[in-house]
Amino acid sequence: MLDPVFVRDNPELVDARLRSRGMDPSADLAALAGLEAARRRMLPEVEGLKRDQNASGDAVARAKKAGEDPSAVFAENKVRGARIKALEAELATIEAQRDALLLTLPNLPHESVPVGASAEENLEVRRWGTPPPFAFTPKPHWDLGVALGILDFERATRMSGARFSVLLGAGARLERALINYMLDLHAVEHGYREVQPPFLVNRAALTGTGNLPKFEQDLFRIAGDWDLFLIPTAEVPVTNLHREEILDGRLLPLKYTAYTPCFRSEAGSYGADVRGLIRQHQFDKVELVKITTPEQSHEELEQLTRNAETVLERLGLPYRRVLLCTGDMGFASAKTYDIEVWLPSQNTYREISSCSNTESFQARRAQIRFRPDGTGKTQLAHTLNGSGLAVGRTLVAILENYQQADGTIVVPEVLRPYMRGLNVITPE
Repeated sequence: MLDPVFVRDNPELVDARLRSRGMDPSADLAALAGLEAARRRMLPEVEGLKRDQNASGDAVARAKKAGEDPSAVFAENKVRGARIKALEAELATIEAQRDALLLTLPNLPHESVPVGASAEENLEVRRWGTPPPFAFTPKPHWDLGVALGILDFERATRMSGARFSVLLGAGARLERALINYMLDLHAVEHGYREVQPPFLVNRAALTGTGNLPKFEQDLFRIAGDWDLFLIPTAEVPVTNLHREEILDGRLLPLKYTAYTPCFRSEAGSYGADVRGLIRQHQFDKVELVKITTPEQSHEELEQLTRNAETVLERLGLPYRRVLLCTGDMGFASAKTYDIEVWLPSQNTYREISSCSNTESFQARRAQIRFRPDGTGKTQLAHTLNGSGLAVGRTLVAILENYQQADGTIVVPEVLRPYMRGLNVITPE
C-alpha cells in the first residue's frame, strides 16, 4: 500500500508514476485528496475537544473546592464526550475509505525502471549461454513428454479439466529432483532458510502481499464456511511469516526459500500457452523471499536475481535477464527483473522467474517493521521475492533443450544424483 502521507504531499509525482504504469489515477487521487482534506479539517476539532475534556477535571476540582455545584461541568463533559465519540467514528470511516482506496492502487515504479507501455519496451540486461544447435527440428515439450509416456494431459483433463497435467515415472521423478536440487542450492549454498508453509491462507495474508482485494478473481477460494484461499505462490505465506511483527534490524536481511504447489485461475486464451505446461492452474515452484532494510533492498534484489539465475547456469540452460518497464510490472512491484529461459520449439526466450523488490508496499499492508539497532523507533521493512525457479517451466526447458533426435532426453549432470543415476529418459 502506498504511504498516504507521501501521496498527500507529492500528488504530482504520484500521478506521474502511476500514469507511467498505463493507468489514469486522476479520479482515485482526487477522491483521496478529498478524504484527506476532510480528515485534516476534523483532527484539530477532535484534538481541541479532547484537551478541553482533559482540562475539565481541573474545573470540577475547583468547583468542589469553592463549594460550588459541578453538575454544569459534568453536563458539558457529557455533551462534549458525545461529540468526540461521533467525530472519532466519522474519522474512522474516512480513514477506512482512504485505506480501501489505497489498497487498489499499485506500487510506484522505482526511478531506475524504464518507462514503457508493454513488454516490447522491456530492457534486456544480459544473456548467458548459447541456444543448442539441432540437426533436426526440435519438438515441443508436450509432444516429447507424451511420446515418452511421462506426461499426460488427456487423463488430467478428464479428472480436473483443462490446464492440468499428470507427470508419470521419470517425469514425476524429474519434477521432484528439480525441487530438491533447487532447495538444496538455495538453502545450503545461498544461505536461505528453508520453510514449509501452509498452502491455504486467509484474506489478511493475501491482502498483505497485494493479491487482495484487487485480484480475487485470479484465486481459488475454499467453499463453505472456510474463508481461505489456495496460495497463488509461496510468496504469500512466507512474506506473512512476520506479519504484524517488529524485527531486530541487526538480523536483517532475513532470507527464506520454500517449495509449494501454486494455484491460479488462468482465464482466457494465451496462444501457444493453451497447450503444455507453461500456463497451468496448478504448478510447482521454489520461491525466494527476503525481508530487509530500505538501504539494502535494491542490492538484495540483485543478489536474489543472481541466486535464481544460478539454477539455470548449473542446469546448462540458456537464459536472459530482462528489466521490466513500468507498464509491464506486477501490481506490488517497484522494480522487477524477469529471467527468461530459451525454448527451442518456440525459438524464443520465455519467462521462468520474476524477481521483484516491493520496497515498503507489502510491509505497510502487513505491518512488518524493524528497529535498526534493535531498539528505538520502528521503520517499515522492504520485502523482496522471486521464483527460484518455476519448476514446471524448468522441466519444460530441460525436455526441449536436452532432447535428442530419437526423442530421448539427456538428464542434466547436476540432477543425476537426484534421479538415482538416470542419465537419459527413454520411453516408458
